[in-house]
Amino acid sequence: MSVYEKLKSLDITLSAPAAPVAAYVMYVQTGNLVFISGHIAKKPDGSVWAGQLGKDIATVEGQQAARAIAIDLIGTLQEACGGDLNRVKRIVKVMSLVNSTPDYTDQHLVTNGCSELLGEVFGEAGKHARSAFGVAQIPRGACVEIELIAEIA
Repeated sequence: MSVYEKLKSLDITLSAPAAPVAAYVMYVQTGNLVFISGHIAKKPDGSVWAGQLGKDIATVEGQQAARAIAIDLIGTLQEACGGDLNRVKRIVKVMSLVNSTPDYTDQHLVTNGCSELLGEVFGEAGKHARSAFGVAQIPRGACVEIELIAEIA
């Protein structure tokens, strides 16, 4: 099944990437690698998915937020690939920042919301190296921010 068939079967529609809200670009390509800037969690209505894990957001909701970020990251990756996700050879690395209390230790489970969707969409090419960190705060109060590195043809 192609990437686009998989997205359709998952009822996922990709949106155009959002414009940067500070002094950066959404992605940079060097050689065959694409570095995608951190994307913050947004609710289906487009508002920031704000909150802190371990305080007012549960792990399951954090996973949903991370999954939503994965969809946005794939949309940005599609733009970086000139509109053709079939050029993606591998998702190389994911780095996740989870807005969490000092005693919250399930950042890795939150990040699974992103990692699992990338695996579903890209199959073997979606398996990646990963880091998941707990942080005191994320811009705009978002509960999760994730960046991605991909190899493209």
